[in-house]
Amino acid sequence: MRNMKRALAVIMAIAVIGGTAGCGAGGSDKQTSAANEDKVLTVYTARSESLNNLVIPNFEKDTGIKVNVIVAGTGPLVKRVASEKNNPQGDVLWAGDQTMLESQKDLFMQYTSPEDENMMDAFKNKTGYFSAAFADPTVFIVNTNLAGNTKIEKFEDLLNPELKGKIAFGDPANSSSAFQSLMAMLYGMGKNGDPMSDEAWAFVDKFIANLDNKILNSSGGVHKGVADGEYTVGLTWEDPAATYVRNSAPVKVIFPQEGAIFPGESVQIIKDCKHAENAKKFVDYMLSAKMQEMAGKELTVRPLRKNIKLASYMTPISGIHLFDNYDEGWVSDHKNEIIAMWNKHLENLK
Repeated sequence: MRNMKRALAVIMAIAVIGGTAGCGAGGSDKQTSAANEDKVLTVYTARSESLNNLVIPNFEKDTGIKVNVIVAGTGPLVKRVASEKNNPQGDVLWAGDQTMLESQKDLFMQYTSPEDENMMDAFKNKTGYFSAAFADPTVFIVNTNLAGNTKIEKFEDLLNPELKGKIAFGDPANSSSAFQSLMAMLYGMGKNGDPMSDEAWAFVDKFIANLDNKILNSSGGVHKGVADGEYTVGLTWEDPAATYVRNSAPVKVIFPQEGAIFPGESVQIIKDCKHAENAKKFVDYMLSAKMQEMAGKELTVRPLRKNIKLASYMTPISGIHLFDNYDEGWVSDHKNEIIAMWNKHLENLK
Protein backbone atom coordinates (compact mmCIF):
# COMPACT_ATOMS: atom_id res chain seq x y z
CA MET A 1 0.00 0.00 0.00
CA ARG A 2 2.86 2.35 0.93
CA ASN A 3 4.57 1.67 -2.42
CA MET A 4 1.31 2.27 -4.26
CA LYS A 5 0.92 5.65 -2.52
CA ARG A 6 4.46 6.61 -3.51
CA ALA A 7 3.76 5.59 -7.10
CA LEU A 8 0.60 7.70 -7.20
CA ALA A 9 2.46 10.66 -5.72
CA VAL A 10 5.13 10.40 -8.45
CA ILE A 11 2.49 10.16 -11.18
CA MET A 12 0.67 13.23 -9.83
CA ALA A 13 3.92 15.21 -9.63
CA ILE A 14 4.76 14.33 -13.23
CA ALA A 15 1.26 15.35 -14.33
CA VAL A 16 1.57 18.73 -12.61
CA ILE A 17 4.99 19.37 -14.15
CA GLY A 18 3.81 18.27 -17.57
CA GLY A 19 0.69 20.40 -17.35
CA THR A 20 2.73 23.43 -16.38
CA ALA A 21 5.17 22.83 -19.20
CA GLY A 22 2.29 22.42 -21.61
CA CYS A 23 0.91 25.81 -20.64
CA GLY A 24 4.32 27.41 -21.11
CA ALA A 25 4.80 25.94 -24.57
CA GLY A 26 1.25 26.30 -25.80
CA GLY A 27 -1.32 29.04 -26.44
CA SER A 28 -0.77 30.93 -23.20
CA ASP A 29 2.56 32.19 -24.56
CA LYS A 30 0.48 34.67 -26.54
CA GLN A 31 -0.75 36.12 -23.26
CA THR A 32 2.72 36.55 -21.76
CA SER A 33 2.80 39.50 -19.38
CA ALA A 34 4.78 42.59 -20.19
CA ALA A 35 7.19 41.72 -17.38
CA ASN A 36 8.18 38.47 -19.09
CA GLU A 37 8.30 39.75 -22.66
CA ASP A 38 11.62 40.58 -24.26
CA LYS A 39 11.99 44.34 -24.49
CA VAL A 40 11.87 44.35 -28.26
CA LEU A 41 9.27 45.25 -30.87
CA THR A 42 9.09 44.96 -34.65
CA VAL A 43 7.20 47.76 -36.38
CA TYR A 44 6.21 47.68 -40.05
CA THR A 45 5.83 51.33 -41.05
CA ALA A 46 4.85 53.21 -44.18
CA ARG A 47 4.92 56.56 -42.40
CA SER A 48 7.23 59.43 -43.29
CA GLU A 49 10.86 59.42 -42.24
CA SER A 50 10.31 62.48 -40.07
CA LEU A 51 7.44 60.86 -38.17
CA ASN A 52 9.33 57.59 -37.74
CA ASN A 53 12.35 59.51 -36.48
CA LEU A 54 10.29 61.44 -33.96
CA VAL A 55 8.20 58.61 -32.54
CA ILE A 56 10.48 55.59 -32.47
CA PRO A 57 13.64 56.96 -30.77
CA ASN A 58 11.50 58.68 -28.12
CA PHE A 59 9.52 55.49 -27.56
CA GLU A 60 12.76 53.52 -27.13
CA LYS A 61 14.13 56.11 -24.72
CA ASP A 62 10.98 56.34 -22.60
CA THR A 63 10.15 52.61 -22.46
CA GLY A 64 13.49 50.83 -22.84
CA ILE A 65 11.96 48.75 -25.65
CA LYS A 66 14.20 48.28 -28.69
CA VAL A 67 12.34 48.73 -31.97
CA ASN A 68 13.20 46.87 -35.14
CA VAL A 69 11.88 49.08 -37.94
CA ILE A 70 10.83 47.75 -41.35
CA VAL A 71 10.00 50.55 -43.81
CA ALA A 72 8.05 50.00 -47.04
CA GLY A 73 4.88 51.11 -48.81
CA THR A 74 1.45 50.33 -47.38
CA GLY A 75 0.56 47.75 -50.04
CA PRO A 76 3.73 45.66 -49.69
CA LEU A 77 3.53 45.79 -45.88
CA VAL A 78 -0.09 44.62 -45.78
CA LYS A 79 0.80 41.78 -48.14
CA ARG A 80 3.69 40.89 -45.86
CA VAL A 81 1.46 40.76 -42.80
CA ALA A 82 -0.99 38.55 -44.70
CA SER A 83 1.75 36.19 -45.90
CA GLU A 84 3.09 35.87 -42.34
CA LYS A 85 -0.31 35.39 -40.66
CA ASN A 86 0.51 31.83 -39.54
CA ASN A 87 3.85 32.92 -38.10
CA PRO A 88 3.90 36.71 -37.59
CA GLN A 89 7.31 38.31 -37.78
CA GLY A 90 6.05 41.81 -37.01
CA ASP A 91 4.17 43.17 -34.00
CA VAL A 92 2.75 46.46 -35.25
CA LEU A 93 1.55 47.67 -38.63
CA TRP A 94 1.83 51.45 -38.71
CA ALA A 95 0.31 52.02 -42.12
CA GLY A 96 -3.00 52.58 -43.83
CA ASP A 97 -6.28 53.48 -42.17
CA GLN A 98 -9.66 51.93 -41.49
CA THR A 99 -10.80 52.38 -45.08
CA MET A 100 -7.72 50.61 -46.40
CA LEU A 101 -7.66 47.80 -43.81
CA GLU A 102 -11.25 47.10 -42.75
CA SER A 103 -11.64 44.17 -45.13
CA GLN A 104 -8.50 42.56 -43.66
CA LYS A 105 -9.10 43.21 -39.98
CA ASP A 106 -8.75 39.48 -39.28
CA LEU A 107 -5.00 40.12 -39.58
CA PHE A 108 -5.07 42.32 -36.48
CA MET A 109 -5.66 42.01 -32.77
CA GLN A 110 -8.44 43.96 -31.10
CA TYR A 111 -7.12 46.67 -28.81
CA THR A 112 -8.52 50.02 -27.72
CA SER A 113 -6.00 52.21 -25.92
CA PRO A 114 -6.89 53.94 -22.62
CA GLU A 115 -5.78 57.11 -24.42
CA ASP A 116 -8.61 56.71 -26.96
CA GLU A 117 -10.99 58.74 -24.80
CA ASN A 118 -8.76 61.79 -25.33
CA MET A 119 -8.94 61.68 -29.13
CA MET A 120 -11.24 63.83 -31.27
CA ASP A 121 -14.66 62.21 -31.50
CA ALA A 122 -14.44 61.62 -35.25
CA PHE A 123 -11.20 59.71 -34.83
CA LYS A 124 -11.93 57.48 -31.85
CA ASN A 125 -11.37 53.74 -32.27
CA LYS A 126 -14.90 52.63 -33.12
CA THR A 127 -13.98 49.19 -34.46
CA GLY A 128 -11.62 47.95 -31.76
CA TYR A 129 -8.87 47.40 -34.34
CA PHE A 130 -7.71 50.73 -35.75
CA SER A 131 -6.29 53.52 -33.58
CA ALA A 132 -6.04 56.74 -35.59
CA ALA A 133 -3.08 58.75 -34.32
CA PHE A 134 -2.42 61.41 -36.95
CA ALA A 135 -4.11 62.63 -40.11
CA ASP A 136 -3.05 63.86 -43.51
CA PRO A 137 -5.46 65.59 -45.87
CA THR A 138 -5.20 64.76 -49.56
CA VAL A 139 -3.32 67.48 -51.45
CA PHE A 140 -1.60 68.39 -54.68
CA ILE A 141 2.14 68.92 -54.57
CA VAL A 142 3.23 71.29 -57.34
CA ASN A 143 6.73 71.94 -58.63
CA THR A 144 6.79 75.73 -58.89
CA ASN A 145 9.71 75.76 -61.35
CA LEU A 146 7.89 73.52 -63.81
CA ALA A 147 4.38 74.85 -63.30
CA GLY A 148 5.23 78.43 -64.16
CA ASN A 149 1.95 80.22 -64.84
CA THR A 150 -0.05 77.02 -65.26
CA LYS A 151 -3.06 77.17 -62.94
CA ILE A 152 -3.28 74.13 -60.65
CA GLU A 153 -5.90 74.81 -58.01
CA LYS A 154 -8.55 72.13 -58.46
CA PHE A 155 -9.14 68.70 -59.97
CA GLU A 156 -10.51 70.25 -63.15
CA ASP A 157 -7.11 71.84 -63.75
CA LEU A 158 -5.50 68.39 -63.98
CA LEU A 159 -7.11 67.89 -67.38
CA ASN A 160 -5.02 70.70 -68.89
CA PRO A 161 -3.27 69.28 -72.01
CA GLU A 162 -0.09 71.06 -70.88
CA LEU A 163 0.07 68.59 -67.98
CA LYS A 164 -0.23 65.44 -70.09
CA GLY A 165 2.33 62.93 -68.82
CA LYS A 166 3.46 65.37 -66.15
CA ILE A 167 1.15 64.20 -63.36
CA ALA A 168 2.44 61.82 -60.68
CA PHE A 169 -0.14 59.38 -59.34
CA GLY A 170 0.14 56.05 -57.53
CA ASP A 171 -1.91 52.88 -57.87
CA PRO A 172 -5.11 53.11 -55.76
CA ALA A 173 -5.17 49.31 -55.53
CA ASN A 174 -1.90 49.26 -53.58
CA SER A 175 -1.44 52.75 -52.17
CA SER A 176 -3.66 54.15 -49.42
CA SER A 177 -2.71 57.73 -50.34
CA ALA A 178 -3.55 57.17 -54.02
CA PHE A 179 -6.85 55.57 -53.04
CA GLN A 180 -7.72 58.54 -50.82
CA SER A 181 -6.79 60.93 -53.64
CA LEU A 182 -9.02 58.95 -56.00
CA MET A 183 -11.88 59.18 -53.49
CA ALA A 184 -11.38 62.95 -53.17
CA MET A 185 -11.55 63.17 -56.96
CA LEU A 186 -14.71 61.07 -57.12
CA TYR A 187 -16.47 63.04 -54.37
CA GLY A 188 -15.33 66.35 -55.87
CA MET A 189 -16.32 65.62 -59.46
CA GLY A 190 -19.38 63.44 -58.89
CA LYS A 191 -22.89 64.72 -59.56
CA ASN A 192 -24.23 66.17 -56.31
CA GLY A 193 -21.16 64.76 -54.56
CA ASP A 194 -21.99 61.17 -55.53
CA PRO A 195 -18.63 59.33 -55.92
CA MET A 196 -20.22 56.54 -57.98
CA SER A 197 -22.08 58.78 -60.41
CA ASP A 198 -21.42 58.59 -64.16
CA GLU A 199 -20.03 62.12 -64.03
CA ALA A 200 -17.44 61.14 -61.44
CA TRP A 201 -16.13 58.24 -63.48
CA ALA A 202 -16.26 60.20 -66.73
CA PHE A 203 -13.85 62.63 -65.11
CA VAL A 204 -11.64 59.72 -64.02
CA ASP A 205 -11.42 58.61 -67.65
CA LYS A 206 -10.19 62.05 -68.70
CA PHE A 207 -7.74 62.12 -65.80
CA ILE A 208 -6.30 58.70 -66.71
CA ALA A 209 -5.87 59.84 -70.31
CA ASN A 210 -3.86 62.85 -69.12
CA LEU A 211 -1.65 60.59 -67.00
CA ASP A 212 -0.43 59.17 -70.32
CA ASN A 213 -0.13 55.62 -68.88
CA LYS A 214 2.14 56.76 -66.06
CA ILE A 215 0.98 55.02 -62.86
CA LEU A 216 3.67 54.90 -60.18
CA ASN A 217 4.25 51.79 -58.07
CA SER A 218 5.38 53.75 -55.02
CA SER A 219 3.37 56.36 -53.14
CA GLY A 220 6.67 57.90 -52.04
CA GLY A 221 7.66 58.22 -55.68
CA VAL A 222 4.80 60.68 -56.22
CA HIS A 223 5.99 63.51 -53.97
CA LYS A 224 9.66 62.74 -54.62
CA GLY A 225 9.10 62.78 -58.38
CA VAL A 226 7.56 66.24 -58.17
CA ALA A 227 10.20 67.62 -55.81
CA ASP A 228 12.96 66.22 -58.06
CA GLY A 229 11.45 67.85 -61.15
CA GLU A 230 10.30 64.67 -62.91
CA TYR A 231 6.64 65.74 -62.70
CA THR A 232 4.85 69.07 -62.48
CA VAL A 233 2.12 67.98 -60.07
CA GLY A 234 1.39 64.96 -57.91
CA LEU A 235 -1.61 63.74 -55.94
CA THR A 236 -0.34 62.87 -52.49
CA TRP A 237 -0.84 63.54 -48.77
CA GLU A 238 0.10 66.63 -46.79
CA ASP A 239 2.94 65.44 -44.56
CA PRO A 240 5.71 64.86 -47.13
CA ALA A 241 4.52 67.74 -49.30
CA ALA A 242 4.59 70.21 -46.41
CA THR A 243 7.99 68.88 -45.37
CA TYR A 244 9.41 69.81 -48.77
CA VAL A 245 7.97 73.30 -48.37
CA ARG A 246 9.46 73.66 -44.89
CA ASN A 247 12.82 72.57 -46.28
CA SER A 248 12.65 75.24 -49.03
CA ALA A 249 12.23 72.85 -51.96
CA PRO A 250 10.70 74.43 -55.11
CA VAL A 251 7.22 73.09 -54.40
CA LYS A 252 3.94 74.27 -52.95
CA VAL A 253 1.02 72.48 -51.33
CA ILE A 254 -2.43 72.94 -52.85
CA PHE A 255 -5.67 71.86 -51.21
CA PRO A 256 -8.06 71.20 -54.13
CA GLN A 257 -10.88 73.72 -54.20
CA GLU A 258 -13.45 70.96 -54.68
CA GLY A 259 -12.40 69.42 -51.40
CA ALA A 260 -9.98 67.18 -49.52
CA ILE A 261 -10.31 63.97 -47.52
CA PHE A 262 -9.00 63.89 -43.97
CA PRO A 263 -8.18 60.21 -43.28
CA GLY A 264 -7.09 59.15 -39.82
CA GLU A 265 -3.75 57.35 -40.14
CA SER A 266 -4.01 54.35 -37.88
CA VAL A 267 -1.74 51.97 -36.00
CA GLN A 268 -2.69 48.29 -35.61
CA ILE A 269 -1.39 45.37 -33.56
CA ILE A 270 -0.76 42.26 -35.66
CA LYS A 271 -2.77 39.26 -34.54
CA ASP A 272 -0.79 36.57 -32.69
CA CYS A 273 2.32 38.76 -32.66
CA LYS A 274 5.20 37.79 -30.39
CA HIS A 275 5.26 41.01 -28.34
CA ALA A 276 1.64 42.01 -27.85
CA GLU A 277 2.17 43.85 -24.57
CA ASN A 278 4.98 45.94 -26.03
CA ALA A 279 2.77 46.62 -29.06
CA LYS A 280 0.04 47.94 -26.76
CA LYS A 281 2.57 50.29 -25.19
CA PHE A 282 3.49 51.53 -28.67
CA VAL A 283 -0.15 52.33 -29.50
CA ASP A 284 -0.62 54.06 -26.12
CA TYR A 285 2.53 56.09 -26.68
CA MET A 286 1.38 57.18 -30.15
CA LEU A 287 -1.83 58.61 -28.71
CA SER A 288 -0.23 60.13 -25.61
CA ALA A 289 -0.29 63.87 -24.96
CA LYS A 290 3.51 64.01 -25.11
CA MET A 291 3.81 62.50 -28.57
CA GLN A 292 0.79 64.28 -30.02
CA GLU A 293 2.13 67.63 -28.79
CA MET A 294 5.63 66.97 -30.11
CA ALA A 295 4.29 66.05 -33.54
CA GLY A 296 2.01 69.08 -33.65
CA LYS A 297 4.85 71.46 -32.80
CA GLU A 298 7.70 69.90 -34.77
CA LEU A 299 6.32 68.05 -37.79
CA THR A 300 3.93 68.38 -40.69
CA VAL A 301 1.34 65.83 -39.61
CA ARG A 302 -1.91 66.64 -37.83
CA PRO A 303 -2.34 65.18 -34.33
CA LEU A 304 -5.81 63.85 -33.57
CA ARG A 305 -5.82 64.26 -29.80
CA LYS A 306 -8.12 66.99 -28.51
CA ASN A 307 -6.75 70.48 -27.85
CA ILE A 308 -3.35 70.04 -29.54
CA LYS A 309 -1.96 73.16 -31.24
CA LEU A 310 -0.34 73.02 -34.69
CA ALA A 311 2.90 74.67 -35.78
CA SER A 312 2.54 78.05 -37.47
CA TYR A 313 3.66 76.69 -40.85
CA MET A 314 0.69 74.30 -41.06
CA THR A 315 -2.46 75.32 -42.89
CA PRO A 316 -5.24 75.75 -40.32
CA ILE A 317 -8.20 73.42 -40.68
CA SER A 318 -10.33 76.49 -41.46
CA GLY A 319 -8.39 76.83 -44.74
CA ILE A 320 -9.23 73.32 -45.94
CA HIS A 321 -12.52 72.43 -47.58
CA LEU A 322 -13.61 68.98 -46.46
CA PHE A 323 -16.41 66.95 -47.99
CA ASP A 324 -19.45 67.11 -45.74
CA ASN A 325 -20.84 63.88 -47.17
CA TYR A 326 -17.65 61.80 -46.99
CA ASP A 327 -18.53 58.52 -45.28
CA GLU A 328 -15.54 56.45 -44.20
CA GLY A 329 -17.73 53.46 -43.36
CA TRP A 330 -19.37 53.51 -46.80
CA VAL A 331 -16.00 53.83 -48.52
CA SER A 332 -14.66 50.91 -46.51
CA ASP A 333 -17.66 48.74 -47.41
CA HIS A 334 -17.35 49.59 -51.12
CA LYS A 335 -13.59 49.73 -51.42
CA ASN A 336 -13.29 46.56 -53.51
CA GLU A 337 -16.02 47.78 -55.84
CA ILE A 338 -14.28 51.14 -56.26
CA ILE A 339 -10.91 49.50 -56.96
CA ALA A 340 -12.58 47.20 -59.50
CA MET A 341 -14.12 50.23 -61.21
CA TRP A 342 -10.74 51.99 -61.29
CA ASN A 343 -9.04 48.95 -62.81
CA LYS A 344 -11.80 48.60 -65.40
CA HIS A 345 -11.54 52.24 -66.48
CA LEU A 346 -7.76 52.03 -66.50
CA GLU A 347 -7.80 48.92 -68.69
CA ASN A 348 -10.36 50.40 -71.08
CA LEU A 349 -8.11 53.37 -71.80
CA LYS A 350 -4.93 51.40 -72.52
